[in-house]
Amino acid sequence: MTDRPLADPSAASSEVIFRRPSEADYLAIVRVVDDWWGGDRRMDGLLPRLWLQHFTGTSWIVESDGRLVGFLIGFVSPDHADEAYVHMVASHPSRRGQGIGRDLYERFFADMRERGVRRVKAITWPGNRRSVGFHRAIGFTVEDGPGTQNLYGIPAYADYDFGREDRVVLVRSI
Repeated sequence: MTDRPLADPSAASSEVIFRRPSEADYLAIVRVVDDWWGGDRRMDGLLPRLWLQHFTGTSWIVESDGRLVGFLIGFVSPDHADEAYVHMVASHPSRRGQGIGRDLYERFFADMRERGVRRVKAITWPGNRRSVGFHRAIGFTVEDGPGTQNLYGIPAYADYDFGREDRVVLVRSI
């Protein structure tokens, strides 16, 4: 995929650059992650430095005018070679709705197809309607099977993480 200007009238002269992250990007990402998730939840603890030490070849960063505007951290499952997982994806709140998240995922999907992956999973909190809606809009479906229950109006797993955090499992075939 080629880099291209973003269709954003307020940033008409800004070009976005997609690139692989490096460990040097860690602080820039971890400093914004809480704010990008609304500031009411601590998210930085879910992104220790090891993600930018070991998964840079399957992850992406987006910059505009030298500033971070989005990122996706993902990997191929070491136990299920036909499956990949997106650990964290985000775009700057002022840049949402401009295709950054979709473009990050499309790059990730292309990488994964080259590696023989056929399915991508992600999880989110069932009360995060923006995240669930975004994932559905780009072709993910909500896993609705044994063990799920209706939480916040959506099939989800109660106490999925840490024995206290509910999660929606999202799945997309690629």
